[in-house]
Amino acid sequence: MEVQAETDAALPGAVSDTVQTGFPLVVDRILETICVLLMLVAVSVSCLQVVLRYGFSAGLPWPEEIATWMFCWAVFLGMAVATGRDAHISIDVLIRALPPRGQDLLGLFNRVVMAAASIMLIVHGWDYASRTISASPALQWPMRYFFLAVPVGGALNLFFLAWPRPGRTIVRGLTVLAGGVLLYLAIRFGAASLYGQAGSAIVLVIVGIAAIVVGVPVAFALAIGAFAAFAPFRDILLVTISQNMAASLNSFTLLAIPFFILAAAVMNAGGITPRLVDLAMQLVGHMRGGLGQANVVTNTMLAGISGSSTADASTIAKLLVPEMAKRGYGRPFGAALTAASATIANLIPPGLGLIIYAALASVSVGALFVATIVPGLMVAATLMIVVYVMSRSRGYGGDMPKASLRDRMSSLGFAIPALILPVVIVGGVRFGVFTATEAGAIAFVYALLCGALLYRKLTPSNLLAAIRESVFDTVVIVVIIATAAPFAWVLAFEQVPQKIAQELSTLVEQPWLLMLAINLFLLVVGLFMEMIASLVILVPILVPLVMAAGVDPVHFGIIIVMNLVIGALTPPLGVLVFTTARVGGANQTETFRAIIPFVLALIGVLLLVSFIPALSLLPVAWLGP
Repeated sequence: MEVQAETDAALPGAVSDTVQTGFPLVVDRILETICVLLMLVAVSVSCLQVVLRYGFSAGLPWPEEIATWMFCWAVFLGMAVATGRDAHISIDVLIRALPPRGQDLLGLFNRVVMAAASIMLIVHGWDYASRTISASPALQWPMRYFFLAVPVGGALNLFFLAWPRPGRTIVRGLTVLAGGVLLYLAIRFGAASLYGQAGSAIVLVIVGIAAIVVGVPVAFALAIGAFAAFAPFRDILLVTISQNMAASLNSFTLLAIPFFILAAAVMNAGGITPRLVDLAMQLVGHMRGGLGQANVVTNTMLAGISGSSTADASTIAKLLVPEMAKRGYGRPFGAALTAASATIANLIPPGLGLIIYAALASVSVGALFVATIVPGLMVAATLMIVVYVMSRSRGYGGDMPKASLRDRMSSLGFAIPALILPVVIVGGVRFGVFTATEAGAIAFVYALLCGALLYRKLTPSNLLAAIRESVFDTVVIVVIIATAAPFAWVLAFEQVPQKIAQELSTLVEQPWLLMLAINLFLLVVGLFMEMIASLVILVPILVPLVMAAGVDPVHFGIIIVMNLVIGALTPPLGVLVFTTARVGGANQTETFRAIIPFVLALIGVLLLVSFIPALSLLPVAWLGP
């Protein structure tokens, strides 16, 4: 799986914006600046709320409202920037298998689908905004201006799709625009006679999944799937697409995603990662397979800051895979180990997959953070055991002297400021000191202070680059959540979860068999779909099902996230393997072969966590409600 311009390999923000020139580049720069400013305002007012609450024993009614408005507009404006840079998350397995001519034609078709989806957002988004008469609770701002973000984003999408740029002629741009109009009209006025209202859920799934498979960016595939499902109905139902998209972002919980991404980016720019690598080397570098052990330990420590597997995979691959190759480790082994270790970022706080699941399943983020600590550490310990066994059989490592206590304490002293952050996040959220979103804002401020005052690696230039990068990361992730909201609404409207539960009623009566079946299903899904897209599609279906079987939704959150991050290691998607192989200079086929022992070990941990709920739920019970 790749982000169109990069395999999620580094970070979406790393996508070059030089694909634009002239006027589109000016628009790109303006929109990016607006997005950055909007996100910084959201962070600032969230921090202000915490300061007022605990510093002056008084809170304000409007900070959360301001933050969500800024967030919504930043996402939909940023959606257009990502369109202009060809940077939306998409699955390109099929398109890469085609000859050049086929790639060009399929790429043109995919842009036509994006244009049709954008026209739908403009037409029906404007319709809904013009109908809205309510006002926001605290500020009494007309809500039409909140929902206006959807058609404005759609119009800017269309601008970037149609405007010519290097390698794309005026004729091609006009073809995309005309094709988008025709496809929109064909769906809007042909759906009723072609398949009618009865099959909306089937149409939703077929169109959405088919679009994803052929390489349409996931966000636009979900949007066009929802449009195709709603098209046979009256106009009033079509406006619910844009309404659901914008309303899904009217969530203070989701703001935790950009805040933690911001904090991680600033921490990395501030020089924290080399400190963590040094500490890991001092602690375990002398062991058999020492550099491999340090790889796992570094990923575990970095995971408590970033929450992003892709970001960790790219960062550690640059630092450790070449060094491992110099010391005699197989380069595919180093890349495979880095990919497997990077999964830990989504398995311990503040994992982004956990935050997204919490928002979709309406469960406590704090409870999820606590519940995943033991499974996450089990994954780290298991990977270290695999590294030890393989290193003994292959003769890796064992050539580094044991660090002195003084050196270890010195490295620990430099790394402590970063290591404190996960403890503050988990403890603060779990015990109600602040919400997960406020914890993200505080983490961002803490990262600024660490980078500027303690490590002194943060400069105005790398700080700006980190913020730009993190805002872009946020957009390409959250826009999928937004477009998945109407997708989930149709499933609920058609009572798909209830129908599936009815069909699986015998399994519901045997929870262990149900969990085994769901695990197998999720592992297969992970082969072909990206984690965020899978979560937003499957959570509304599976959570009611497992709850009917008596499975705790917090426990199930750990299970579904573990399954889907394992999918990031397996072909044909294998985003983490593609990332580490490319960044670390390893052969992709050999890296996929080298990942097999690590995948088997992770599946073993998954089964333990699935069938021993106490591993997840006991820590939650110990730390109270």
